[in-house]
Amino acid sequence: MKQNPSFQKILNCKTSDDVFECLVSNLKQTIKSWDYFVNWSKVIKNYRDIETRLNILNTLIGKSDIKKEAKELLNKYPEIMPIVPDLLAYRDRQVNILSDFKTFGFESYDFSKPINVDKAVKFLDKSGFLKLLSDRNIKSIPDYFIGIGVGLDSNGRKNRSGTAMEDIIEFFVKDLCDRNGFEYITQATADKIKSKWDKTITVNKSSKRIDFAINTPGKLYLIETNFYDGGGSKLKSTAGEYIDSYNQWTNDGHQFIWITDGSGWKSTRGPLRDTFDVIDYILNIDMVQKGILENLIIEKDKV
Repeated sequence: MKQNPSFQKILNCKTSDDVFECLVSNLKQTIKSWDYFVNWSKVIKNYRDIETRLNILNTLIGKSDIKKEAKELLNKYPEIMPIVPDLLAYRDRQVNILSDFKTFGFESYDFSKPINVDKAVKFLDKSGFLKLLSDRNIKSIPDYFIGIGVGLDSNGRKNRSGTAMEDIIEFFVKDLCDRNGFEYITQATADKIKSKWDKTITVNKSSKRIDFAINTPGKLYLIETNFYDGGGSKLKSTAGEYIDSYNQWTNDGHQFIWITDGSGWKSTRGPLRDTFDVIDYILNIDMVQKGILENLIIEKDKV
């Protein structure tokens, strides 16, 4: 990495230390775009799937004898019962509730199949949901459910950061491949690479997916990407894993490139430097923007 002329030509980095400092001093603070916050299409789809049942439940709001009303409603509309866990932001259909501390006894509820109405009403009552309705703390169950969907979808933000990084890098990968006549695969597996280009790569799991594989006349390039806006032990283990990937794919005769970014690396410089000193190429988004990725592929292809 440190000897590749692209780093001196484009970044004016003359030594290994220069390249590493350029790597860590130009990390992006964020790659969040507007679609990072909520996957609205997913939230609205989940809502539309049960919209009618939510509107039926809406008739319970403000009822004084709400357990009686709920029982009558579920008897009349049993199709409501499978969505009961959804009302509590709980995705599983099977629930075990600790009901007795002394004996450590459990009550089991299975909403994936027809369930006793009394049990379903007890679940809604004991969980506190019916009181919210009778006290009118919930004004609209459909609106409430959309709010639940937004909250649950926040768990997907970590995955969306990973997808955003892949989208950014694919913009540059596609451009350089189109202009240079190279082919690439996203989410490449060993089977896909073998089938498309008749090249073999070593993987620990057959299901292993590599963010990008670029095939040039001279070499196969395997590219992994990630973005970390926070530090922690995950970054240390990730850095170590990529040393293993580098060793495997270098032995296969291919080139591994790791493109990583995010301010999380500022507090985890040590493990990043250890990996930097072993593998050939670690780039950040700034380096890719300035043409390092394309230049090093072209330079290597000339060798």
